[in-house]
Amino acid sequence: MYVVGLTGGIGSGKTAASDYLHSLGIDVVDADVVARDVVAIGQPALAQIAQHFGTAILLADGSLDRSALRTIVFNNADERKVLETITHPAIRQEILQQLTASVSPYTLLVSPLLFESGQYQFAHRNLVIDASEDLQRQRAAMRDGVSSEQINNIMAAQLTRTERNRRADDIVINHGDLADLYQQLHIVHQQYLQLSQAG
Repeated sequence: MYVVGLTGGIGSGKTAASDYLHSLGIDVVDADVVARDVVAIGQPALAQIAQHFGTAILLADGSLDRSALRTIVFNNADERKVLETITHPAIRQEILQQLTASVSPYTLLVSPLLFESGQYQFAHRNLVIDASEDLQRQRAAMRDGVSSEQINNIMAAQLTRTERNRRADDIVINHGDLADLYQQLHIVHQQYLQLSQAG
């Protein structure tokens, strides 16, 4: 089981990159999807979150009000730590199960907090999709319609661009169009195929 961790700041193009590699037959384990699944209705983590943060973070149907919770944790580092203590073990276990079940030549683990959460430990190599901070802000605002303050808070919770790139094994610069991104990804894809066969 050869695992490539894929990360990048908000608006860097992680989804475009993982979608392309998935189209080449690579299984993708998405930490964000796993994080949503472990706090679904009926999951123990959701009950623990409601117990700590109160029922104000639940919607009428009993599901998690992500926006309300996001506002709390991005404005309070201590509360963010509490949330991580609840969710990270469950996320870790589910990621491991999905990686083990993967059948493609290598598996992509997509995580915006790959290094921050320790999930990089699952990976043999780490790929960073990199974009300038101006471009990140521009894309995130267009895509998510969130305020510049919220984007800044999200960026503050992530490693700096310099630190993330320093920790990467491979970096793909996403300053151009999709064709340019795919061209660079195709090169690292071939490299990962070779490495997975060698391992």
